Amino acid sequence: MLDGNLLVDAHVHAARLPTLKVRRAQWVLEKGPNVDILALYDDTGTLDPERFDAFLESEGVDCALLLAEYSPRVTGIQPIEDLVPLARQNPVRIRLVANVNPHVHYPIREELDRQLDLGAVAMKLHPVHGNFPANARELYPAYAACEARGVPVVVHCGTSFFPGATNRFADPAYLEDVVRDFPRLTVLLAHGGRGWWYEAAAFMTQLHENVWIEISGLPPHRLPEYFARFDLERLARKWVFGTDWPGSPGIRANAEAVGSLGLPAETLARVLAGNAIDLYGLGQTAARPAAGDAGTTTRRRY
Repeated sequence: MLDGNLLVDAHVHAARLPTLKVRRAQWVLEKGPNVDILALYDDTGTLDPERFDAFLESEGVDCALLLAEYSPRVTGIQPIEDLVPLARQNPVRIRLVANVNPHVHYPIREELDRQLDLGAVAMKLHPVHGNFPANARELYPAYAACEARGVPVVVHCGTSFFPGATNRFADPAYLEDVVRDFPRLTVLLAHGGRGWWYEAAAFMTQLHENVWIEISGLPPHRLPEYFARFDLERLARKWVFGTDWPGSPGIRANAEAVGSLGLPAETLARVLAGNAIDLYGLGQTAARPAAGDAGTTTRRRY
């Protein structure tokens, strides 16, 4: 928790270092996270489940959503199987997000179902790294499956500095077809249109009930600037907190910065956790005993 608020980080990259295609310094966007991330890894370049869980606890994170990624031309392959051991370490705190790429997966619905069956609570699409538009008809079976199962879809909507990225596919306008054709589908715009499309992303949340902004990868103190043409408090009601860790100074630091924006307490609580709880269906689960509380079990509302 953070100052009495539950904290859900909806956008965490828990990559295995040997499978990264980009330089490690570039992967963290050279922002200097406030923790030595290498200390969380074992000798094989894999995140140690216990260390990673303890790190999330130290950052005040009640629940973190870890993203798989299948983008061989940009960041490499981060298969969901690599994330499963982390989720098993603490199924309350650590959840998984599926990822599909129409250039890699066929039939795409079969692959999506496979990842959801491994415990994923959402589907992530990365048009910029995968080199496809979000309205590609090859994706429609996956959208249909998510709508039918009540699974939210997270779409990267923001520029990427990684070599090989196709930034034109970050335009939220591609999703207009999707939200029209799947009116009961929940869509989250990751990075909120970062770069060229802040206003387009914000307008879409006002126009469509089921479209939300996930504020990962955005410096919180600059959010009023990025969305200057909108009523910030009203817009924030449709924000979901995320950091893009490790490409951020820190999870706690970013959450505290969001807290300093002066949002009403109820809205802040929704941004930091409440919206994610509802959208991802995190539900009510049994919390694992914290360090020093062995033998006790509490109920934590997610």
